[in-house]
Amino acid sequence: MNPLIELHAYGQSFWYDNIQRRFLLDGTLLNLIEVDGLRGMTSNPTIFEKAISAGDEYDEQLLEVLEKSQDLQEVYEALALTDIRLACDLFADLYQKSKGGDGYVSLEVSPHLAHDDEGTVAEARRLFAAVDRPNVMIKVPATSQGVPAIRRLVSEGININVTLMFSMHHYEVVARAYLDGLKKRAERGLDLAHVASVASFFVSRVDTAVDKILVDIDDPAARALMGKTAVANSKVVYQRFKELFHGEDFNDLRAAGAAVQRLLWASTSTKNPDYPDTLYVDQLIGPETVNTMPPKTIDAFRDHGQLSYSLEQDIEDAQLILDNLVELGIDLDEVTEKLQEDGVKSFSQSFDQLIEALSQKVDELQAKA
Repeated sequence: MNPLIELHAYGQSFWYDNIQRRFLLDGTLLNLIEVDGLRGMTSNPTIFEKAISAGDEYDEQLLEVLEKSQDLQEVYEALALTDIRLACDLFADLYQKSKGGDGYVSLEVSPHLAHDDEGTVAEARRLFAAVDRPNVMIKVPATSQGVPAIRRLVSEGININVTLMFSMHHYEVVARAYLDGLKKRAERGLDLAHVASVASFFVSRVDTAVDKILVDIDDPAARALMGKTAVANSKVVYQRFKELFHGEDFNDLRAAGAAVQRLLWASTSTKNPDYPDTLYVDQLIGPETVNTMPPKTIDAFRDHGQLSYSLEQDIEDAQLILDNLVELGIDLDEVTEKLQEDGVKSFSQSFDQLIEALSQKVDELQAKA
């Protein structure tokens, strides 16, 4: 039995949190789809920075693009768009067979637009059109400026992967933005059935941040909470997902053909070596969810993943864990707001490092010419 394949029987899709030209061409991605049951892919500036700056697999296209443009932003986009289109095409059959339920590939708007709603809308529109595949999702951060952009883009029928969510507050405003966008679309008599969205809720980073606070509290109750906040936080948010998308708020939209905005568990690699390496997969399995995993987590779960409807287990205990944090004086909302701010900064730095790596590679190639 391959636990990766079995995940789908529990209502969860697993996606690949990685992209690289070689994997798209040498059969690695196709093997994950056909053998392991992979159902989608996510990317971000950090992933592209690692892919493009390493090795020479992008050099041939890079030289071709440089003949048309010396603008490094345009050069990056040309390379990234090629990868995203290739990946979308590999998932096209699954997208069709699942009737748009899976088979998506995500491409992120520039993280430098995280606090610019108009800029985000314009770039998301442009990237969606440039990829020109029905199974592309444009990633938009759940910042205060990103939320109105999400609402507008959904109303225009653009598939959106909302990223950098860490708290119930983040989830609530994002889910409402999706619902409002669908309602605006329905009011104009437009199709709802071909609009897809996931709400990417980050997991391991929450434990990393909260554990740093807990370890400095001289109290056995604090030590007992180590490594438990992220899963508890996610389980409580999942309960809110069920209320929103299986209640009155969504009934009319569902009848009109709209799909739920699935929760996607992101940042699912275990950062603390003392914790199980499949912790953020084993404990977050449930219907209408996605788990996007990096390569090491995929290998670990394939080898020894534990299957159960874990998202629906110990809900009262999950809420108690969050309540205990409050009793210890830990403001989870404050922690998660900082995580979102740091996430935007981190992705922006990765994007800048990507452009710098491209600049160095261009210099090297031109020196050889």
